[in-house]
Amino acid sequence: MLNPGEEPRFIADAMLGKLARWLRLLGYDALYSQEEDVVIAQRARSEGRILLTRDRGLAARRGLRVILVTTPALETQLTQVNAVVEIPPRPPRCMTCNVLLERIPLTAARPHIPPYVAQTQQDFRRCPQCGKIFWPGTHWEGIVQRLARALEPEPAQESNSGGG
Repeated sequence: MLNPGEEPRFIADAMLGKLARWLRLLGYDALYSQEEDVVIAQRARSEGRILLTRDRGLAARRGLRVILVTTPALETQLTQVNAVVEIPPRPPRCMTCNVLLERIPLTAARPHIPPYVAQTQQDFRRCPQCGKIFWPGTHWEGIVQRLARALEPEPAQESNSGGG
């Protein structure tokens, strides 16, 4: 689906906003569009993006690279995307703006974060577009575990050939 050395870039339709946000968390350029199918398809083609959709009609359009997502469950959606285009974690993007986050020191983050966070966290990132500041809060371990489950390789299937 990708050319050698090509970085995957995605566009998700209106039914896959959460998937787009989690792909951003993984560090991938993932647009989210609520526009009409024809507009989404045109953008996917013109920008060389992989279309993520649950809409079979949209997925059937010609000239598109498409991953037809067949489940509403986020972890399984990530597993489906990873099976087609490997998506190992990278430096994260802004969950809102889709822009790569930049590391900032505590001194730059301190005026914008709660005092407890300043005392307990060391890793801060800021979106250069919207200015939001991110850090691995108490929910981070759950996110990491969820991503690990979704991206772990499928175990090899054992054949059960009865004989004898």
